[in-house]
Amino acid sequence: MSDPPEFGIALRLLGGAKAEARNAEALGFDYLATGEHIMFHGPTANTMVSLAAAAGATDRIKLMSGIVLVPLYPPALLAKQVAVLDVVSDGRFHLGIGVGGEFPKEFQAVNVPVEERGARTNEALEVIDKLLTGTDVTFNGRFTTLDGVTIAPRGVQQPRVPIWVAGRKDVAMKRAARHAEGWMPYMYTPEMLAESMDKIATFTEDAGRPEGSVAGGLYIFTCVHEDRDTALELANRQLSRQYNQDFSKLVSKYTIAGSPEDCIARVQEYIDAGAGTIMFSQGCPPDYVDENTTAIAEAVLPAFR
Repeated sequence: MSDPPEFGIALRLLGGAKAEARNAEALGFDYLATGEHIMFHGPTANTMVSLAAAAGATDRIKLMSGIVLVPLYPPALLAKQVAVLDVVSDGRFHLGIGVGGEFPKEFQAVNVPVEERGARTNEALEVIDKLLTGTDVTFNGRFTTLDGVTIAPRGVQQPRVPIWVAGRKDVAMKRAARHAEGWMPYMYTPEMLAESMDKIATFTEDAGRPEGSVAGGLYIFTCVHEDRDTALELANRQLSRQYNQDFSKLVSKYTIAGSPEDCIARVQEYIDAGAGTIMFSQGCPPDYVDENTTAIAEAVLPAFR
């Protein structure tokens, strides 16, 4: 018998981070996540700082970086932050990672060529794994050189914190197959998710890892409202502004939006396609976030518990 699905909520975790985190835990979510950018089309968090605040305000809920932009960090520094966040959260941290690139100015700001983001991320994941599982680490790579480096403490979870890889393309699936415990795609249909899980199974075998090493997940913009049309309009308004493009033809395809009944049916499609962990991201304007979070928790999740 398969494990029951787990559900997370992605919140802003800026001002009021502690209250948001406590509310998510009280509503019964399994995970709390936040993303990050150095700069974007609006205010954004730093995932490690924000989740540290959430860790201090909660006791049970797991914390996921959704996502940390790996190529913007020196790998040893990121490994240190990961280890300490796992310690201060008493072993509740999951490392969700991605390569970014949709906002090149933030790469320029830290002197990282945006075209190197994939290669830097692949190497960084190798370095982070070594630093979180070993001592006196020596490494000579294209971007990183280490000579006898030890991170202490190395975290609570053994052998290290779980890693989830975000993305949409085969190169990200191969990254998950080589380095991660979870696959967390975004802007995916159920059909795309099922296809990606089949590919990852093959890539995992090619990488010499055991079958089933990579769990299926999903990060998806969500808006729940008792009126279906209102939910779709709210989602379109927010995502069009957030991504500075017209989302009117994409909302019904790449989001979970509609009445509670609509959303329950759509969630089940993703579960059937292989998602064991679903991270609901706020697909609504800021003034509806609190109501949306409650609606997801109280009108959708009970159908799966």
